[in-house]
Amino acid sequence: MKCWGNGDFGQLGYGDTRNRGDGPGEMGDNLPILDVGGSSLAFKVKAVSVGISHTCAILNDGSVRCWGSGSNGRLGYGDTQNRGDGAGEMDNLPSVDLGSGRSAKFIAAGESHTCAILDDGSAKCWGSGANGRLGYGDTQNRGDGAGEMGDNLPSVDLGSGRSAKFIAAGESHTCAILDDGSVKCWGSGANGRLGYGDTQNRGDGAGEMGDNLRAIHFSPTVKTIVTGKAFTCALLYDGSVKCWGLGQNGQLGYGDTQNRGDGPGEMGERLPSVDLGSDRSAKFIAAGGDHTCAILDDDSVKCWGQGQNGQLGYGDTLSRGDSAGEMGDNLPSVDLGSGRSAKFIAAGESHTCAILDDGSA
Repeated sequence: MKCWGNGDFGQLGYGDTRNRGDGPGEMGDNLPILDVGGSSLAFKVKAVSVGISHTCAILNDGSVRCWGSGSNGRLGYGDTQNRGDGAGEMDNLPSVDLGSGRSAKFIAAGESHTCAILDDGSAKCWGSGANGRLGYGDTQNRGDGAGEMGDNLPSVDLGSGRSAKFIAAGESHTCAILDDGSVKCWGSGANGRLGYGDTQNRGDGAGEMGDNLRAIHFSPTVKTIVTGKAFTCALLYDGSVKCWGLGQNGQLGYGDTQNRGDGPGEMGERLPSVDLGSDRSAKFIAAGGDHTCAILDDDSVKCWGQGQNGQLGYGDTLSRGDSAGEMGDNLPSVDLGSGRSAKFIAAGESHTCAILDDGSA
């Protein structure tokens, strides 16, 4: 595993606060492999998720290790210390205490909180509790004080008999796909990002979670869910994409700047599918700060939303999806190079990366 970009808080994990990748000679063989605590197979990284200023990884043994900014307890170590910004901190980086005998299957890092799906299908979240994004019926931070993790950190109440299959953490909200294919979201409800037809926060008061938190249903059911800064998109099993929340930059892909999910009657069957083009469907989606990208069934890539930094990949800084006539067949595929197609795509605050069919990125 290698990391590059802003290193202010140690989020790159190299034992300092240097940026990497912003000067000549810093990449390639000169960029070291990240040490997450050992050389054995058990310490190899299986999955990684990056927030604004912290990074979390699941290792082959199912343990979780986090580094970077420790503010609000987002690293899960019972304090607010940064890790990875000083010499020797990665070699001695402990595993996050998930509870007795528990390991992680999936990890999601938000702006200032982290959530994990455990081996038993339960979900646990830690870090900033503002807006109820942790899902514990209050706004308390967790993981920033002694005795808050491990068996003392409860599972998020997803409802009677329900477990989590997938989880996504945004700037200030969290969404999970449950075992029955439904979706539940909690945290900040601003702009309709939770999809409940209002702008109320959920998960920040007693009695708001569990069976009292309504499930969002789509037909067919949801395969993948992604969260941007203030919006949410779902990839359904038929390859269609539906998005809700803040629409001001066209990130929802509906040819306007309207918010969706913030008023009654806007969700479910009434929420249209994003027009990806004639006979096109999506295989994978990614949400950035204010933009969205999809890998289509023909392995091409289309992106829409905020384009001011070139994050859409169209050779300009125009936003797309915010005006009529910009989506569907009028939205071109991103030029990945002659004969090249995409296998995986990831979107950050204002940049996008793709793994191509030849293994390059």
